[in-house]
Amino acid sequence: MMQTPQLALITGSTSGIGLGIARVLARDGYQVILHGLGTHAQIEAARAEVAALSPHPVHYLGTDLADVNAIEHALSETLAECGPVSVLVNNAGLQHTAPIHEFPIDKYRQIIDVNLNACFHTTRLLLPAMRAQGYGRILNIASVHGLVASVNKVAYVMAKHGLIGLTKATALENAGLGITCNAICPGWTHTPLIEAQIEAKADALGVDVAEGGRQLLAEKQPSQEFVTTEQLGELVRFLCTDAAAQITGASLPIDGGWTAQ
Repeated sequence: MMQTPQLALITGSTSGIGLGIARVLARDGYQVILHGLGTHAQIEAARAEVAALSPHPVHYLGTDLADVNAIEHALSETLAECGPVSVLVNNAGLQHTAPIHEFPIDKYRQIIDVNLNACFHTTRLLLPAMRAQGYGRILNIASVHGLVASVNKVAYVMAKHGLIGLTKATALENAGLGITCNAICPGWTHTPLIEAQIEAKADALGVDVAEGGRQLLAEKQPSQEFVTTEQLGELVRFLCTDAAAQITGASLPIDGGWTAQ
């Protein structure tokens, strides 16, 4: 096991699930590289929040994950400046809903590029250094939609199923090298992204936002509770420990029973 501080890159970590994971890893002693979208103020607020939890500097990448050349350039610079990334969390993702026969091609391509192709590129680019140091943890934040489908989410479901395939192949190719690769499959998680769906549900039913959230949960999640970003961060943290060294190639639902039905 490497000595801390280990370097952790979390894509899509300026808000939501990614920021929750970054907070947990920073608190556990990792040096964190944030990545994601937002205004300058939002990005600096996220950086300050994570930095307050760790004595190590917090870096930021604003790389466009739909652009492979940008990914290659950014990660080359990161490796040169910061050294090997020991923990890669592929979390960034996009969503768009429409029936398959009406799905906009530009949205389809964007979702596949960011939710799936980018994860392939970050993994292939960071693996050589992980293999050289004999340690690495790759965590792909998939979704329950990597295990089951929902209507009007064809591109998202395709990408997340593909991400689980990438997870399994990466795990097999690196077994026995001190590197694990696992997929985490959250159900409904309370983030700014889900707030829009809660509000839409509330508007459609003519109820308040709290009831809209309860109705959204009732459709899929038997626990009737949202997953928290803290819970997801703690699962990532555990999978980075020696106790999880033999967990690899797994797809771990954290979904309040959604996929048990």
